[in-house]
Amino acid sequence: MMGHRQVEQAALFYEFSLEKHIPADHLLRSIDRFVDLEEIKRDLAPFYSNIGRPSIDPELMIRMLLIGYCFGIRSERRLCDEVHLNLADRWFCRLSLDGAVPDHSTFSKNRHGRFRQSDLFRRVFECVLRRCIEERLVGGEGFAVDASLIKADANRQKGIEGDKGLSPAAAGRAIDEYLAVLDDAAFGAATEVPPKFVSPSDPAARWTGAHGGQAFFAYSTNYLIDVENAIIIDVEATTAIRQAEVLAAKRMIERSLERFDLYPSRLLGDSGYGSAEMLAWLLYEHGIEPHVTVFDKSARTDGIFSRDDFTYDHTGDVYRCPDGKVLTTTGTLVNDGATMLYLASKRDCDRCALKLRCCPTQASRRMPHSIYEGARDMARQIARSWEGRTSRRLRKKIEMLFAHLKRILKLDRLRLRGPNGARDEFTLAATAQNIRKMAKLIPMPTPRLA
Repeated sequence: MMGHRQVEQAALFYEFSLEKHIPADHLLRSIDRFVDLEEIKRDLAPFYSNIGRPSIDPELMIRMLLIGYCFGIRSERRLCDEVHLNLADRWFCRLSLDGAVPDHSTFSKNRHGRFRQSDLFRRVFECVLRRCIEERLVGGEGFAVDASLIKADANRQKGIEGDKGLSPAAAGRAIDEYLAVLDDAAFGAATEVPPKFVSPSDPAARWTGAHGGQAFFAYSTNYLIDVENAIIIDVEATTAIRQAEVLAAKRMIERSLERFDLYPSRLLGDSGYGSAEMLAWLLYEHGIEPHVTVFDKSARTDGIFSRDDFTYDHTGDVYRCPDGKVLTTTGTLVNDGATMLYLASKRDCDRCALKLRCCPTQASRRMPHSIYEGARDMARQIARSWEGRTSRRLRKKIEMLFAHLKRILKLDRLRLRGPNGARDEFTLAATAQNIRKMAKLIPMPTPRLA
């Protein structure tokens, strides 16, 4: 027999507790343990007036943004709908069942105003990182650095040739931000080479074909991580070229030293960070062992003796060729004072039986020698050791973070434009990754039995 039809009736009184309806193993319940925004609210107080219409609680907006980046919700319109309908989201945001959810336009207004004026997202990131340090998830001995390209919100088909420049009538927030960073070594001043194409909607984004397929406009997100638990120590947004990424690595290392007293004993990195100047900066200025692949293009494939076939004598400050002859230097520096040339005797080269394999088109052999060659030799020695092989394996942890960023958090393309937009998105995504990592590594406390 068919049951009675259910007729909706409005109850006069009801009792409902969000706390009881959130599963004990829900990710938001685990994350909530590590979100403490009281200090940030105090820091934001000077940016709000004491009179006038009450504003939306900044803690509510931060918690909503953390939900969006933790669960890969890229649209703020959709984020508002999710918080409105999802009980777990309401519980995390401290909203009651009838609590009003802010309009999506509120995020944009605050992002371009109070949030950037107070550097809010950086404060949230450092607050979460400080909690990671307190929970002893940061070893502080080995760091790894790397960068990954993220597509900009710019149509590749509407780019204009770089040598033509932007139209004088071009205007907009992204244009203003581009003009503001022209002298920044992480963006406009990173290289004197003009880009092949420039995007009118986001001119700070760099045209790049680094992935081997179709070229596109992109920014670089730079991570400095602790290799013990893959906690992100710092994050920096730069233009998508290697010179800017090396500068970002230096900034992140110095900032971790200054703000958190983190003094790593070694740095792991690929050959993009293996220039002689960078290796010397690590070793001589900060005492950090360079577990970095040396950037070296001295290998030859045409049968001519390469650099490795020559032996450097540290005691006599000379090179010896494969035939045992000596290459000396006058001490003259070239390449802006970064390289010293060692020359063989023309008389030795003329009567040498190996001349055709050494310097067939030159009167004598020349050997460039970096003034930071000691740091390069140390990096090569580390790379051949057991510790170097271990470091190359641990370096994969940072690649896994980039894969998680793009595939799980859906940040394979930016939604905001300009350097500030890229900086905001990268910082919030790194914050979400650290929070999720803490939730994974630190188990929920077992409830006490009555």
